[in-house]
Amino acid sequence: MRTFEVLAWMMVPVLAGAYHYGPGQEKLKLDDAGLALAAADQLAAAEQWSKASAAYEKALAALPAGKVDEARRIKLQRAKVQMLDRQLPEAHAALEELVDQIEADQSADPKLREDVQSSFASSQYYMTWLMRLEGLPEADWEPEIEGARQTYRLLAEQAEARGDEKTAQKHREDLESAIRLARMEPGDLQARDLPKQCSGCKCNGACKNPGKNKGNKPSPNSKKDGRSAGAGPPPDGSGS
Repeated sequence: MRTFEVLAWMMVPVLAGAYHYGPGQEKLKLDDAGLALAAADQLAAAEQWSKASAAYEKALAALPAGKVDEARRIKLQRAKVQMLDRQLPEAHAALEELVDQIEADQSADPKLREDVQSSFASSQYYMTWLMRLEGLPEADWEPEIEGARQTYRLLAEQAEARGDEKTAQKHREDLESAIRLARMEPGDLQARDLPKQCSGCKCNGACKNPGKNKGNKPSPNSKKDGRSAGAGPPPDGSGS
């Protein structure tokens, strides 16, 4: 009996080490990712977009491999704050990649799928606004706004089918905003409040004619955030 007790005590550090370097490592990484994610959410709530984006990136880097849904959710939140941080093309590209991943994964969470699709449609809306201000031809911006229109229509139909009239109404309003943007005359567009997602956008040439719209300033009475009538859906995909 005494021999068994001695062997058991000798095994304690071995088992502890195995846990520490095995499952314990993943738990530590999850804890680190959770702390970074909580900090990112707080920064986003305080509208410190750049710091929030960096914190979401930190949370993503800390996340253990194989946490697919968690990684997608973090990438989605990062893309949302990137739009608010005037990094529209980067957010647009990230959301497009997320949409491709979600559509290829039949097991993806339906709620996450809808959030990703709605956010991508918002980025397409604002990319259209920016491209039109840049003076690009319809052939360049029309696919973006058409994609947004199709997504909003689909999301509205899906929400209506499951009896969620409130969400369906929000998506219908976003659809109307997309239709208005496509039909708007360039002069009318320039006279409207400039969405902050487009103002000062760090497009890095992604809009093909960077800097061309410097003269297309909003009216003197423009509001800071550009959320005037017809300004379009917010980047969080929550509707108009």
